[in-house]
Amino acid sequence: MNDNKQPNELGNISVRGHLKIFDPQTTEVFLDKSNAIHYENFSLALARSISNQGYGMIADMAFGNGGTRVDQTGIITYLTPNVIGTSAGLYNQTYYKTVDAQQTYDLDPARNFMEVRHVTGTAYSDILVSCLLDFGEPNGQSAFDNATDANGNFVFDEIGLRSYSPNGPGAGELLTHVIFHPVQKSLNRMIQIDYTVRIQSLTSGM
Repeated sequence: MNDNKQPNELGNISVRGHLKIFDPQTTEVFLDKSNAIHYENFSLALARSISNQGYGMIADMAFGNGGTRVDQTGIITYLTPNVIGTSAGLYNQTYYKTVDAQQTYDLDPARNFMEVRHVTGTAYSDILVSCLLDFGEPNGQSAFDNATDANGNFVFDEIGLRSYSPNGPGAGELLTHVIFHPVQKSLNRMIQIDYTVRIQSLTSGM
């Protein structure tokens, strides 16, 4: 036996995300797809969180309406998710909600929250980020979901998770970005977003 042999603890971290947008009353699903990860910002967020720097954790869910282009015939062109550069953001952020129940900015922590899900013995953990847009929010939305174009502030076609920022809510670094067909938020319906981020440890030996 070679007592001088050093343990090999090479490891990799995999991060992937998935979100589901639906009406919690009718259960109608508007979107069910994976998202893009901003790996540079996510690595910074993990390092800052683990080293207890006081920021880096997921704080806000940002919504925007600049992720697609719809021509006169209704053909949708999807832009590329913004996941390069530490200052990356949504193409046109028009709304956000705080989803960290530890923050005073989260005014409804029972319905806008995060939880960690883990199965003992597995090498991955899921962060469920749940956000509800109730009937009366955002302020200024249309009465009915019958928009004839995708230019309204609350006809969303992009969503991202942002980290906590000492500069205030909605201003943190972009961690994820997903672009999808336009979904209108209007007074006549609620919309819930369940956003799951899976962090997995991948080890390899030599």
